[in-house]
Amino acid sequence: MDFTFTAEQELLRDTVTEFLAARYDLEASRNAARVGAGWQPEFWRALAEEVGILGAALPESAGGIGGGPVETMIIAEALGGALVVEPYVDTVVVGGGLLRRATGKRAEDLLAGIAAGEVITAFAALEAQSGYDFRNVTTTARRDGDDWILDGAKTVVTSAPLATQLLVTARIENTGGTALFVVDFDAAAPPAGLTANPFRTIDERQAADLTFTAIRLPADALLLEDADEAIAATLDEAIAAVCAEAVGAMRKVLADTVEYTKQRQQFGVPIASFQALQHRMVDMLLELEQAVAATYLITLKLDAAPADRARAASAAKATIGRAARRIGQESVQLHGAMGMTEELAIGHFFKRLTAVQYEFGTTDQHLTRYAALTRP
Repeated sequence: MDFTFTAEQELLRDTVTEFLAARYDLEASRNAARVGAGWQPEFWRALAEEVGILGAALPESAGGIGGGPVETMIIAEALGGALVVEPYVDTVVVGGGLLRRATGKRAEDLLAGIAAGEVITAFAALEAQSGYDFRNVTTTARRDGDDWILDGAKTVVTSAPLATQLLVTARIENTGGTALFVVDFDAAAPPAGLTANPFRTIDERQAADLTFTAIRLPADALLLEDADEAIAATLDEAIAAVCAEAVGAMRKVLADTVEYTKQRQQFGVPIASFQALQHRMVDMLLELEQAVAATYLITLKLDAAPADRARAASAAKATIGRAARRIGQESVQLHGAMGMTEELAIGHFFKRLTAVQYEFGTTDQHLTRYAALTRP
C-alpha cells in the first residue's frame, strides 16, 4: 500500500504548517479560551480566506476544493500539532459531513457558509442516558402545521457556545428513525424555548448542555428524516480526524520531550544519556508509529463498506487512546513537575491528549465495538 502524499497534498501540509507556525500563538489561544471569547474569530476567518483549508475537503459546488479524507487528515494533524482550539472537527468534519449527506437548499447554503468561514456548527446528539450511543435519542419532534416543535435535552455539546447553527437529532413522532434538524443559534440571544448552560472543558474548549422546550422550527429545518447511517458515517470520519489531530499533538509532545531531556542535566550530564530514559522515549516512539498506522488505516477505509469502516474506526480510536495516554503521561513524568505548569506547552498538550481518549467514544467502548464487529 502506498502512503506517499501527492505533490498537492505535500503543498497543503507545508502551507498549513507554516501558516500555523507564523500565526497561531499558544499563549494567545489559551488566554482567549480562558478569559476571552473562547476562541479567535479572526484566526478562523484567516483559515477560510488566507489558506482556504475550511473548504479543502468540501465539494466544489459548495465553494470547497473537493478534497477527501487524506486532505482532512493532513489538516487535522497540523492543527493538532499547534494545539488549535478552534472548532475544525465540529464544524468542517462533523457539520460538513452531515450537510453533505443532507438534501435541500438549506443544507447547500450552510455548507457554503462553512467553506467561507461564516457558519459554525455544533452537533447536539448525546443525551444524559445515551452514553456515546447517538441512536439512544429521547428528544422528540412533532408537526404543528408547517412547523416543527422540538422538545428534549442534549449534553456536552462541544462548540455550542461558538455556533451559529446547531445540528440536533430527534425522533419524529410516530416514526422509529433518527432525524436531523438545524437550529439557528446565538449564544448571546438563544431562540425562544432553548436554554444553554455553557462550560469550558478540561482541554480549554467550549461546550454546553442544551434544553429544548417546545422550540418552534420552520419546515426546512428538517435536514434528514432517516439519518442513522449518515450520522454513523460522519462520526467515523470525525474519529479519523480526531485521531489525526492526536497524532499531530503526540509528535509535538515527543519532540519537545526529547529536546528537554537533551538540555536538562543531572550529575553533570544530560538526562537524555540515561539508558532507562532512552528506553522510555523509544516506547513513546513505538506508540506514536502504531497510532500513525491506525490513523492511515481509518483514513483509507472511510469509503469502505459500513462494517469495514466501523471496524477500522474503532481499531484506530482504541490505538490512539492507548498511545495518547502513554505518551501524555510519559512526557509529563520526563519533564518532572514542570510538565503540569501553565507556562509549558506540554501541560496543555497533556490535557488535550487526555480529552481525546473520551471524544466520540472511550478506548474501552471502541475495544468492545471492535470485538463485536470481528465476531464470526
